[in-house]
Amino acid sequence: MVQKLSSRKSWQEKLHNQDHSKVVEIPPRMAKRLGTGTMLIPKPLDVDALIRKTRKGMLITVSEIRSRLARDNGVDTTCPLTTGIFVRIVAEAAEEELRNGKKQVTPYWRVVRDDGRLNEKFPGGVKAQARRLKEEGHSVSPGKGNRPPRLQDFEKSLARL
Repeated sequence: MVQKLSSRKSWQEKLHNQDHSKVVEIPPRMAKRLGTGTMLIPKPLDVDALIRKTRKGMLITVSEIRSRLARDNGVDTTCPLTTGIFVRIVAEAAEEELRNGKKQVTPYWRVVRDDGRLNEKFPGGVKAQARRLKEEGHSVSPGKGNRPPRLQDFEKSLARL
């Protein structure tokens, strides 16, 4: 029997994939939403490093991550698409580490949307994120309709980076 080798990268490999971030001009198709000027395309480890700074009981939004990366790199904005993708990679890589026996991982579950809603794309979905956040003292309201659950009074716990 011939064993098939998987060409799929692990989440850890994806997390460590990029050597450096890039600064580009904001593309015309994004200028209506982001304005003009320069935009950072971060590397996944940059996103991971900021999420790691979020202490237990605190929360962070993707917008705050993007703002901090833009400030640190002297640009007008940080790419929302790649930042969102990299938050997901950080989450999946952390779960991969937990499965491999690591005890301390990047606390990705502390990342919420700007309006306090939970992220259905995280490992285990909103149920797993809600469980972890409840363990850290947060209160979760059920989502209405198709909307994911939302944290109550989340603004009080938002971290400024």
